[in-house]
Amino acid sequence: MALRVLLLAGTAEARRLAAALGGRSAIELTSSLAGAVPVPLLPEGDVRIGGFGAAGLTGWLRDHATDAVVDATHPFASTMTAHAAAACALVGVPLLRLQRPAWTPDPGDDWRMVPDLAAAAEAVAAQGDRVFLTTGRTGLAAFASVDRWFLVRSVDPPEPPVPARMRVLLDRGPFTLDGERALLREHAIDVLVTKNSGGPAAKLAAARELGVPVVVVERPPLPRGVNAVSTVAAARDWVSSGAA
Repeated sequence: MALRVLLLAGTAEARRLAAALGGRSAIELTSSLAGAVPVPLLPEGDVRIGGFGAAGLTGWLRDHATDAVVDATHPFASTMTAHAAAACALVGVPLLRLQRPAWTPDPGDDWRMVPDLAAAAEAVAAQGDRVFLTTGRTGLAAFASVDRWFLVRSVDPPEPPVPARMRVLLDRGPFTLDGERALLREHAIDVLVTKNSGGPAAKLAAARELGVPVVVVERPPLPRGVNAVSTVAAARDWVSSGAA
């Protein structure tokens, strides 16, 4: 029988893993998206859309006789990662976390590392007057009371509460170094705020070139005991080993 695998998706790594495993008769793959983005980029193959709580995921794993789970959600999707760890432990299903490597500062970078968005808002208030905020639309409440001008980039329009002085730029990456450099210059940005998501980082290179300080929100820790890999190839091999 085919190995039944649930892929918790929503990232470029998840889409690449679905493509790498697609079409293999020994693997029955279902990708799951939370549904937070109205027009998501869909992975290849079977896809379900709708979030999971811990209880819902536990029931789904049992109902579908799931053999393995790969959590390839965003590095800051800590609630889903915690649900996956709890559900897999309860049902006895192997779990692998696929998480892209975190960014580390290069020579010339001017970074302020902070533990969360609330600390980022405090750091912004002391850093600059024109802020490029790239932490996504769901965390803007932390900056709503900060009296600074914000350029907010997100895939979908943000909802209140939001900063009083704000311009919203609706866009989806990948972004180029030339484009990020031009954006920082056009809006006279003097501080950039980002989560340490990893992956392509043209905005960090542009900030380095222009001497713009960066407030970097550190990743939440993984649940204890969760096995993690940083490449699609390693995740593919892990799944394939169970299907051999």
